[in-house]
Amino acid sequence: MDATIDISYSLQARAYVAKPKIEPPWPGVVVLHEAFGLTDDIRAHADRFAENGFLSVAPDLFSLGPTFRCVVRAFRAMFAGKGEALDAIAGTREWLVSQDECSGKVGVVGFCMGGGFALLCAPTGSYEASVVNYGLVPKDATKVLSGACPLAASYGARDRGSRGAPERLEAALEELGIEHDVKVYPDASHSFLNRHSGWHATVDRVLGYGYEESAAEDAWERTLDFFGRHLKSSETPGAETPDSESPDSEAPDSEAPDPGESEGP
Repeated sequence: MDATIDISYSLQARAYVAKPKIEPPWPGVVVLHEAFGLTDDIRAHADRFAENGFLSVAPDLFSLGPTFRCVVRAFRAMFAGKGEALDAIAGTREWLVSQDECSGKVGVVGFCMGGGFALLCAPTGSYEASVVNYGLVPKDATKVLSGACPLAASYGARDRGSRGAPERLEAALEELGIEHDVKVYPDASHSFLNRHSGWHATVDRVLGYGYEESAAEDAWERTLDFFGRHLKSSETPGAETPDSESPDSEAPDSEAPDPGESEGP
C-alpha cells in the first residue's frame, strides 16, 4: 500500500510497502525505481517480492521536493556517489530494519537509475545482497565496489546505453573476489524487466526498450534465488516456499563515481 515513511528525524518520503502473508519475521528488500519514478510497475515488483516472503519497500525518490529538482538531484547523487537520494535510500533501509516484522537482513534491488543506486549501496556495509538491473557502472568500478556485498546483475545485449557495463562490472567483482552473478541476455534491451504503460511505453517504443518475457522471468528466478540464499535462513518462515502466497500491501504505522555509460529511463 502507498504510505509515508520517516527516513530521518526531519524528512519523510512517500513509499510503497508490501508485506508477505506468511508469519514474520521477514527479510527486507529495498526496491529502487527508475527515472520514471514510483510507477505501478515498480509497485508490482515490490508485490512480487512480498509474494516470495520479503518485506518490501519502494521509496519515491522524487517525493523529497519539487519533482524536477528531485530528478536532477537524484541523477547528480548517482554520478557523485553522494547526495539527498542516497541519504533517502539509507533512511529507507533504517526504517525497514526498525519494523518489528523485519528479520534484520536486507537486500537492495534497482532498475536503471535505481540499479545504479543499488550498485552504490553494495559497498556501504548495510546490505546482505544487491541486485542491479541495467544500472550504471562507474569507470572506476573496482575502486567503488571495494568491500561490496554479494552482487547480482542483469543486462540486455541490445541495450546500447549499457555496452561494456556488464563486462566492466564482472571484471571488477572478479578482481575484488566478491561473490557475483552477472548475466547478459542476448534478446533483451533496456528496461526488459519493466512493463510500462501510457507515455512511458511510448518512450520505450521510440528508444527500442521494453519488456522481454523470457529474459525477465529468468532474471526474476536468479534474483529470488540470490536473495533467498543471502537474506533467508532456515528459521525464516516460508524461506523455501517462493510464489506460495500473495502480498498484503499496507502502510506502516508511521512513514562518487564517474558515469561509465549513458542511462535510459
